[in-house]
Amino acid sequence: MAKKPERRFVHREVVYDAERWNLFKMFRQKATLLMEALKNFHLDSVVHGSIARGDVNRRSDVDIFILNQPSSFIVETALDKAGISANRRLIVQATPSYAMKAYIEIGENTCVSFPLMKMRKVEKEFYKFGGDATLENLSKNIRVPGVDKRLMLIEPTQNGHRESSVVGREEQIAKQLGISVETVLDRVHALLRRDEVGRTGVFIEKELSTDENFEMALKRLADENPAVRRRLKSV
Repeated sequence: MAKKPERRFVHREVVYDAERWNLFKMFRQKATLLMEALKNFHLDSVVHGSIARGDVNRRSDVDIFILNQPSSFIVETALDKAGISANRRLIVQATPSYAMKAYIEIGENTCVSFPLMKMRKVEKEFYKFGGDATLENLSKNIRVPGVDKRLMLIEPTQNGHRESSVVGREEQIAKQLGISVETVLDRVHALLRRDEVGRTGVFIEKELSTDENFEMALKRLADENPAVRRRLKSV
């Protein structure tokens, strides 16, 4: 069942049991393997979400995001050289105003993604809003604060985490996470709306064939779709 956003003020301490700590360790090892493969080809990345924060569960996703706009050939070569194969490759654009991103799905609940065009500030800060951890953070066993899909701020503690509501405290949360209040308001609006109307479809989701790369597929989409061409020229 999807996690519903918390609209009333809540503040609680959560203590992790041994099973959760073991899951956290397992997921971080998996993320480290992917991020090291990318780092070997000079690609800096972050793991974002619960694996960065620590509040993992059995269904947690291993989401690796490459910070800059790399060549897809370099990304796929880095993974291939590490013996990491892709199940699916997709181009996804959430809305006409959002940047298109490449997604390389690797097994269940695991993917590497990167932007195919310049991102707006709110898109870049999306990752820090949810919590993003670097390879160095992982090597030093550092957890970072971030906001989950319930709109709860997760702050790591020695025994687990402290969680508190975001709604009504957007400016304070923005300062704590070091991002703009516009980004916090944007994410709050998006998650509250999703709770009201349900999850809506993405603007574009295209699976690549085995004989095309991301740049080829992007060019074809831009040739066919004026909205894609406009987004490529913006920012």
